[in-house]
Amino acid sequence: MKVLVPVKRVVDYNVKVRVKSDGTGVDIANVKMSMNPFDEIAIEEAVRLKEAGTATEVIAVSAGLAGCQETLRTAMAIGADRGILIETDAELQPLAVAKLLKALVDKEQPKLVVLGKQAIDDDANQTGQMLAALLGWPQATFASKVMIAGDKATVTREVDGGLETLEMSLPAIITTDLRLNEPRYATLPNIMKAKKKPLDTVTPDALGVDVAPRLKTLKVAEPAKRQAGVKVADVADLIAKLKNEAKVI
Repeated sequence: MKVLVPVKRVVDYNVKVRVKSDGTGVDIANVKMSMNPFDEIAIEEAVRLKEAGTATEVIAVSAGLAGCQETLRTAMAIGADRGILIETDAELQPLAVAKLLKALVDKEQPKLVVLGKQAIDDDANQTGQMLAALLGWPQATFASKVMIAGDKATVTREVDGGLETLEMSLPAIITTDLRLNEPRYATLPNIMKAKKKPLDTVTPDALGVDVAPRLKTLKVAEPAKRQAGVKVADVADLIAKLKNEAKVI
């Protein structure tokens, strides 16, 4: 079974992002970039499937600038067999990414696509669902446990009321949640081996996909600064503030 794992290059989660002075976006100049944490979990799960003998090949895919090759090399150091970069300098929105992935799925014919439930930069949480719709495949989102047996996948997913367990036929789409696994650290020998693994580059035009943005970002702003707390004299004062100032009662 071939497994396709899309990975996204994002600002490292430890970095405090700064909004550009003109409000057009986030300043990423000289900022540490890394793999989206949810996608790390997806790569780890795919590699575990391969180690268990369920998967035969793990393919990492990324879309964006040439710098995404670094993210793909990280995925290969974790255990992916090869990488594919869809190189473009266009602003990629979820629908465009889903269309690019569909084109690759049609070409590579994987039985399973595993990707993070969302990226920590835009928090869109749309690509996996859109890809499933374009392919007409079953999907299980927010997965916290995955079991593959034959042509069936059993996925435990996190929902507001607790846990839900689904069974679906392969091929399928799975999006990963934080509790699915703990990604391994890439060891130095594996990092060196990753440099020799194949990494192919294609363009959206070669895949026949139009990636022109359909949405326009009007403004990006930092969240309002949290106000300092105040002490109240008694319960009556607390109730008055909740009612008149906070307006929550």
